[in-house]
Amino acid sequence: MRPSILKLLKPDIIVEMLEMVFQFENWDKLLNTSDILYSYAQCIYEERQYFKAKRLPVPHVEMARPLVYYYGFSHLMRGTACQKQGQYDQARESINKYAELGWMEDLGEEGMQIVEEFKFLARANGYALDILSGKTERLAEYVAFLQDNPEELLPGLDTVLQAALRHNLNVDHLLDAFAEQEAEFGEYEDAGNVSHYYSYCYHLALYHKQAGRQDQALTYVMRSLILAHDSGNDRNFKKSMALFESLREGAAEERLQQFEERLRGCLMEERQQPV
Repeated sequence: MRPSILKLLKPDIIVEMLEMVFQFENWDKLLNTSDILYSYAQCIYEERQYFKAKRLPVPHVEMARPLVYYYGFSHLMRGTACQKQGQYDQARESINKYAELGWMEDLGEEGMQIVEEFKFLARANGYALDILSGKTERLAEYVAFLQDNPEELLPGLDTVLQAALRHNLNVDHLLDAFAEQEAEFGEYEDAGNVSHYYSYCYHLALYHKQAGRQDQALTYVMRSLILAHDSGNDRNFKKSMALFESLREGAAEERLQQFEERLRGCLMEERQQPV
C-alpha cells in the first residue's frame, strides 16, 4: 500500500477492526489487517525520522495512543492469528518483535509504559506457545505465572485446556485448584473476555467429553452455546450445536429438554429481529 494512502488511515479504527475480527475468529483477515496496521506504523515512523534528520517540524498525526502501541498491537494480533492456525514458528517471530520495542526513539514516559506492557504480554504468550507446541515440562512454571497474574487466568486456562486436548494431558488438578476463580469468569462483560470465556467453555466441554464425563461436558457446551448466541457469533453457535449433538446419545431427558428450550428461544429471538 502506498505511503500516501497509508497516512490517510485511522489507526484506532484499525485497532477496533482487529478486535472485532479476533472475536469472530477470522484468522486470515486478522493477519491481513495486522499487516495494514504495521505498514501504517512503519510509514509514520519513517516519516518522523526523515523530518527529524532534515531538522524540519514533524507533521502531526492524529492518534489516541503513542505510535509504539500500534507497532506492538500489529505484532500481537499477527502472532495470535499464526498461533490459532498452528503456525508456531511464525507466532514466535511475532512475539519476539513485541517483546522488545525499546528500540524506538522518542518514546517518552507513556511510550515506555506501553513497551513494558507488551513485554509482559510477550512473556505470557511465550508460555502459552510453549505449552501448545508440546513443551509441557513448562506447565508448572506457566501455572505459577497465572497465579501471580490473575488477569491472565481465563485465557491461560483456556490455553492449558487446548494443550491438554492436543497432547492428551490430565489437568484435573489444575481445574480444581482454580475452581473458585473459574466461578467468576461468567461475570465478565467486555467483549474480549466474553470471547475468551466462550473458548474456555467449549474446550472444557471437549476435555470432559474426552475424559468420559458426559454430564460435565453437557454443562459447559450449554454455556458455550449461550455465549455464542448472545455474542451473535454464528460460527461458534454451530460449533457448539455440533458438539452437543455428539453428546446427545445417552444424555438425560432433562438435559435434552434444556437444550431444545434454549434453541427454541434462540430461534424466536432471530425471528423477532427486524428484516
